[in-house]
Amino acid sequence: MSEEKLRLGGMALRNGLLVHGPTHWAAAIRDRDGRIQVASARKPKLGARALDGVPGLRGVSKLAEAFAIIPAVKRRLPEAGLPMEDAKALGGMAAAATLSQAIRRGGERTFGREAAVSLLGLAPALLVLRGGDIAAYHGVEHKAIGAYEQGAEAADATKEHDRCGSNLVAPLIAATTIGNVAARRAGMRGSAADAAAALGGMAVAVEIFAWSERHSGTKLARALKRPGYEIQRLVGTREPTAEQLEVGRAALDEILRVEASAQ
Repeated sequence: MSEEKLRLGGMALRNGLLVHGPTHWAAAIRDRDGRIQVASARKPKLGARALDGVPGLRGVSKLAEAFAIIPAVKRRLPEAGLPMEDAKALGGMAAAATLSQAIRRGGERTFGREAAVSLLGLAPALLVLRGGDIAAYHGVEHKAIGAYEQGAEAADATKEHDRCGSNLVAPLIAATTIGNVAARRAGMRGSAADAAAALGGMAVAVEIFAWSERHSGTKLARALKRPGYEIQRLVGTREPTAEQLEVGRAALDEILRVEASAQ
């Protein structure tokens, strides 16, 4: 990626795309009447930059900053559909939580049992991807950002992207599994221990993700990214329509406009 290009991230919506840059976010959706609506604003400041040099905390703080954008998007674009915003997704989350507790009550917290719980936590996300246009707009996200970085047309870009959050899945499952088992063997119990293991697992996963980006040409980095790539290829993304790509183009144009105005 050229040094002049902004480093952009994104999130697929049920009916559009959210893109965030260094200082602003922009979103575009197609409303019920078929029109494209666009909104943008400055990103909330949660002090992520102050933690840039602190391994573990820097990645988690940036993720928190990205998720803090979502309420602002809903205020500006009330018709924006969030990924987990339907009864099926919420039901899947409740079912996964119930089954996870049942598995944990079934015996000692072994690596196998904790890995099963972590994998079960993916079920609601996979359920969301199977319905609606989320997978297609995930493809829009990758194509729009990838085309911008490569100076190409979005229609010609691949629907998989090296910086997709799916690359966090394998290291997150591994780190959380190890953390949960280690916590129990150290005598830690309860929801606080579970939360600490989950937070620690996320911190480790983000650091592995960042290392893979810095060393993308190595065999280890390619191996670490492979599970995420396969998730994208098989279930996480779908080739979007021309109309969906148009929404992605609107979101990309808006983020470039507002970031340019902030210079």
